[in-house]
Amino acid sequence: MEKYYIVDSVILPEVLDKVIEARTLLQNGKVRQVSEAVKLVGISRGTYYKYKDYVFLPSSGMSERKAVISLMLHHDKGILSEVLNTMSKVNANILTINQNIPINGWASVVISFDLCEMEKSIDELLAMLEQCRGVSNLRLVAVE
Repeated sequence: MEKYYIVDSVILPEVLDKVIEARTLLQNGKVRQVSEAVKLVGISRGTYYKYKDYVFLPSSGMSERKAVISLMLHHDKGILSEVLNTMSKVNANILTINQNIPINGWASVVISFDLCEMEKSIDELLAMLEQCRGVSNLRLVAVE
């Protein structure tokens, strides 16, 4: 897992504020192209692309952290509920659940969730889910 820090912007290069400003211009629709945004804030396109995926304001970067897991669940009553209850215990906020019909007694499930308020690490959550009855082939697909 990556490490994240909260740092006073006073000690950071001014260019990082400008990258955030350029991204905001694009997201708000005030400009249509990256070249317009970087010209307005006074940075190069290269600088924008170098940092755009790594600098965020606390309110935007931390409030929308998501993950996707894939797992196989045995077709028994209450297994999906047990998985969801386990996730709820660590304060994972479920966003979507996609479950296929069971074939040969097993159903494929993909769950996306917000982890910004989780009380345990994603590795700890995965270990807890592996211990749930009827769970097999648990895999972390993506973290954003």
